[in-house]
Amino acid sequence: MTDDILRMRGITKTFPGVKALQDVNLSVRRGEIHAICGENGAGKSTLMKVLSGVYPHGTYEGEIEFDGQVSEFGGIRNSEHAGIVIIHQELALCPQLSVAENIFLGNERASRGFIDWNRTNRDAAELMARVGLRESPTTQISDIGVGKQQLVEIAKALSKEVRLLILDEPTAALNDDDSAHLLDLLRGLRDQGITCVIISHKLNEIIAIADSITVLRDGRTIETLDTASGAVTEDRIISGMVGRDLENRFPPHEPHIGEEILRIEDWTVHSPAQPGRKVVSGAGLTLRRGEIVGLAGLMGAGRTELAMSVFGRAYGVNISGRIFKDGRQIELRSVQDAIRHGIAYATEDRKRYGLNLIEDIKRNVSAAGLPRLGRRGWVNEHEEYRVAEEYRKSMNIKAPSVASVVGQLSGGNQQKVVLSKWIYTDPDVLILDEPTRGIDVGAKYEIYTIINRLADEGKAVLVISSELPELLGLCDRIYTLSQGRVTGEVPRSEATQERLMHYMTMGQE
Repeated sequence: MTDDILRMRGITKTFPGVKALQDVNLSVRRGEIHAICGENGAGKSTLMKVLSGVYPHGTYEGEIEFDGQVSEFGGIRNSEHAGIVIIHQELALCPQLSVAENIFLGNERASRGFIDWNRTNRDAAELMARVGLRESPTTQISDIGVGKQQLVEIAKALSKEVRLLILDEPTAALNDDDSAHLLDLLRGLRDQGITCVIISHKLNEIIAIADSITVLRDGRTIETLDTASGAVTEDRIISGMVGRDLENRFPPHEPHIGEEILRIEDWTVHSPAQPGRKVVSGAGLTLRRGEIVGLAGLMGAGRTELAMSVFGRAYGVNISGRIFKDGRQIELRSVQDAIRHGIAYATEDRKRYGLNLIEDIKRNVSAAGLPRLGRRGWVNEHEEYRVAEEYRKSMNIKAPSVASVVGQLSGGNQQKVVLSKWIYTDPDVLILDEPTRGIDVGAKYEIYTIINRLADEGKAVLVISSELPELLGLCDRIYTLSQGRVTGEVPRSEATQERLMHYMTMGQE
């Protein structure tokens, strides 16, 4: 029997006007962790959807051989029956159902048309123990965090007797602890003989866990690297992904910092779910024209809550404190107030809150700035098209036209649409919450270039990021948050990961 559990040969997949995959070849050894890397739009997720039957046989060219047999999957059920299970980046769980119900959804433990709840909960508890979940099987999905929800998805895959597990960006929304636990779990599954294919932009994690790495670029297979050789580095992978060496991860930038433009004093925010609990307490910070300021903190520190509450009280209750713009105190009681005062906020969750995924680029770009396009309640569609086309070109949004549906764009291009939407409102202050989450290194460089350009135009930019190297490489000054309080303010010249982490954990038990 061959050592390869999977062989994909000559896979070509075409969408209207776009060839997403062209003659792609992939071989995966039995019992290994195989990583697939590539820029946004390289074809990684498309290839896995072909494999798992999301794109059924007949909609693509090429051949799939699984465990020595030519496979022609007509849908997900066919691939799952063969032992191939895919976990998508957007988790497919029902929040109102229990963990046990989610694990066996579509694969119920039933007899004579009735669900055996004792067996369901007992079997779920066994699977949960395998993935390290200690909650009760009857716990509702909405009551556990995203890291544990990812483990529920893996338990669900194990219930289907998975032989090849595909994970698309499994750690993109996880903190460091949850990511480390998930990677340890994948190592354990490998030791049990389960083959894993993982798609990720986090190259440090890929190098730490993968046995082999296949690099895709522009829908083609570039190379497959064996990590056992010890010669695989992040720079080596990046070179294959982008077709060139990235000598610097961050574009060079000479700051031109002007006068103070925004000041926040004694800002306190209470949780809307628990009004007695402070999520931000007495926070204060300043932003200057032409300055890029970072905001660092561990998960739950209150970074997003601070940003959203400042942006027209989009989050929180019992909010108190003062905001000064150009030296004058202002009241921001709604998102419209914030936009009117020249403040923009790009959310960390672009798919849920930042974009209308079923609309085109044109409508998304104009969404926050419609008053600039309208007159007497009517939108000038010709001007709307012109503006969107201008941003498509200047932001290098890779799409055939501004009529392209945003939901079909890669993550990096979606993020550029989000930025275009807010830049069009002509803000003085931009708050960017995790602006490069789930984006490859090439697209990150483009986003960094855009941020530098905005600062050079005299705008103040506040960058919230979970990646300390990103803040260190991009920002002129960095604030730290811990348990809702500002614990440090560090200039770029004095900032190190160790110093930031010290401030980020102040007051932690």
